[in-house]
Amino acid sequence: MSPRMDYFAAAPRAMQAMRDFEAAVASSGLEHGLVELVKTRASQVNGCAFCIDMHSRDAMRQGESAARLFLLDAWREAPHYTPRERAALAWTEALTLVAQTRAPDEDYAAVQAQFTPEEVVQLTLLIGAINVWNRIAIGFRSVPPRRRAEAA
Repeated sequence: MSPRMDYFAAAPRAMQAMRDFEAAVASSGLEHGLVELVKTRASQVNGCAFCIDMHSRDAMRQGESAARLFLLDAWREAPHYTPRERAALAWTEALTLVAQTRAPDEDYAAVQAQFTPEEVVQLTLLIGAINVWNRIAIGFRSVPPRRRAEAA
């Protein structure tokens, strides 16, 4: 697969606004590990190879275990996640698939039990941001970089 265009070059002002939004979301105060789990999980749901690669690597650089990343697609069945992470992951899936889920009350109740109202808003903005990035990367066919060990 080849990239369709350099969207940063094509629309620099719009992409800078997206970067600014991302920076605001990143400075929300949510735990970095949780942020990367949410970004990776939304990217898995959306099938965004570029973002899965980026955010799983970012998570590992921040100390996330390979086991938790490998099991992220099956987080409901794996005992590796805290109640707070589980609530965030359920909310991530509910909002990423909002046309199907309609953001169920039980997922909202779970997130309310683990996060302050401000954090719920910050988490929701985080989920929105990664979904926009996924759509940009998928739509314009962003390709994860090949690394030397993978180039065989």
